[in-house]
Order: sequence, then structure tokens, then C-alpha cells
Amino acid sequence: MHLLKRYLYQVLLWLVVWSLLWVVGNTNSGFLADNGAAIILQQLLLFALIYYTAPLLLIKKKYILFFAITIPAIILTAFIASQFGPTPPSGRPKFGSPDRPPINVPPRFLIHLLIMTISSVTAILLETFVYAQQNEKSAALIKAELKESELRFLKMQINPHFLFNALNNIYALSVINSEKTQESIGNLSEMLRYVIYDCEQPKVPLKKELEYIANYIESFKLKSSKYFDISFSKNIEDDMILVAPMLFVPYIENAFKHSGIEKGDDNFVHILLTQNKFDLEFVVENSLSYKPASVDSQGGIGLQNVEKRLKLLYPEKHKLNISKTTIFKVSLKLSLL
Repeated sequence: MHLLKRYLYQVLLWLVVWSLLWVVGNTNSGFLADNGAAIILQQLLLFALIYYTAPLLLIKKKYILFFAITIPAIILTAFIASQFGPTPPSGRPKFGSPDRPPINVPPRFLIHLLIMTISSVTAILLETFVYAQQNEKSAALIKAELKESELRFLKMQINPHFLFNALNNIYALSVINSEKTQESIGNLSEMLRYVIYDCEQPKVPLKKELEYIANYIESFKLKSSKYFDISFSKNIEDDMILVAPMLFVPYIENAFKHSGIEKGDDNFVHILLTQNKFDLEFVVENSLSYKPASVDSQGGIGLQNVEKRLKLLYPEKHKLNISKTTIFKVSLKLSLL
């Protein structure tokens, strides 16, 4: 809320309070004479608090200087206000009808001091509350921007990694079979379209992710005419449900890289993806090559990257288990609610 609005709201509030006090005092003409100066000085005090001392001192945590200025200002305004207006006879009521018994009225200075203190404390509390809200909103905005920036950086790491692998596959294939090279380029074109356009969105239909996985597997199979023990099983209830892009392929790529499947024999890669309402389970299993897989210049950033994205995108909504025995297995469960 803007400073002017906050100030006007408080002025209106205290004008209502003064009006109620006037009504309680039977609306006699002496009320304005006694309290007119206090009303004006109170508004000036609130103006100074809201526009100057609170934002320049209190919010910046200069507490000693703030109270050193505010407390004397409250006392001074109360004292000045008490000097205006007629002084009622001692022991006579300030408000009420003449037939009532005499009531000892507190000195005008104490009454004005109480009102100035209450209005100042109220203004200070409201300004502190507004500042806390604005600060919390700013912190949330900064956190969201940092999260978005980190996700974009992680995507920039993932996507070139797959592109380099695909180009290496096409290069190897071009030496062996030109017809399959054309088909592989077609698959790569579909993959790039997904990466460049669809992956710019925070969420994509599951169908798009499945198509990307299928193109990735087909591109790998085109490298050779021999049989590969690769399976991709799907049990999907709704392929239009939205998921974060590029979550599953890094695990699949890792499985192909470390399974030794290019050698044939008993090496394998088995992939299962099940979706039921808002629950999704992804499982990939692969054999383990006896020869350590070569590490490229990118340093194998895929898996660590995806784990960071999972923590950012699905906090408390994912369960990741990675086990390594005679086989390597990744199991990922997501709640898409």
C-alpha cells in the first residue's frame, strides 16, 4: 500500500475517534476549542512518522535514534496541544451535563499525551507490519527468480549433452549406412524440436516426453543392424498429464552408456513407465559393463542435474531410489498433484 493511502487511512481513523469523543461529550462547543490543536498536531505527528522517521530510521534498524526523536516529539506535541483552549475549573467535569456530580478530570496534557502515544504506537505497528509483508513478498519473488534461473541453467546443461551424443551417433552411422543416417537425422530433428520449443515451458504433456524417449531409443538402434535387448513398456492412463520436461531421458542415457549394450551378449536396458491419475512411476534397469564406460568432457552431468531439478520442481513429491547390485536400477516415483 502506498504511503499516502496509509497516511489517509490513519487520519480518517483518528477523525472518527475524535468525532466519537465529541459525541460522548454531548457535542458541546468547547470540545473543538480544547482539542482542535491536538487534532492538527496529531496529524502532523503521524505524517512525520509515516513519511520520515519510520522508513528512514525504524525500518533501517536505527532504533536508538528513532526513539530518541519519536518519544520527545510525542511529549512535545502533547504539551503544545494542552496549552490551547480554556482551562476548566478545578474539580468540574470537562464533559457531561451541569447537573451531574463534579468529577476530577485528568490534566489536559495527560489526556493528549495518551492519545498521541496510542496513535503513534498504532502507526509504528502498522508500518512495521506493512514493511514485513513487503519484505516477505520481495524475498519470495527473489527466491522464485533464483529458482527459475537455476532451472534454466540446468536445462542449458542437459540439452547440449544429449545433442552431442546424438551427433556422435549420426557421425558413426554415416560411415556405416547412409540410408539409416537420413532416418537418424529425422529422429534428431524431432528431438531438437522438443528440446528447443517444448522444453521452454515449465511443464509439458507426458506424451511429448514419451515421444522423445522413443526417438532417443530409435536413434540408438539405428547405429547397428544387430539385435539389442531394449524394452520400453508403458502403462499410461492419461498421456496429456503435465510433467517437467527432460526428467527421464538422463537416466535412460546413463543406462545405455554403462550397460555395455553395444556389445550385445546378455547386456540389456529395460524401461518401464506407469501413470495412474496423479501418480507416476519410472523404472529403468540396465546390465553392468565390466569395462568402465568412457567419461566425456562434459563430466557426466546428467544424473546430478536431474536430481537438482527434482528437488526444485517436486519438493516432498518425489521418491528416487538408485541401486547397484548385479544390475543398475533407477526407480522414480512422482506425485503430479
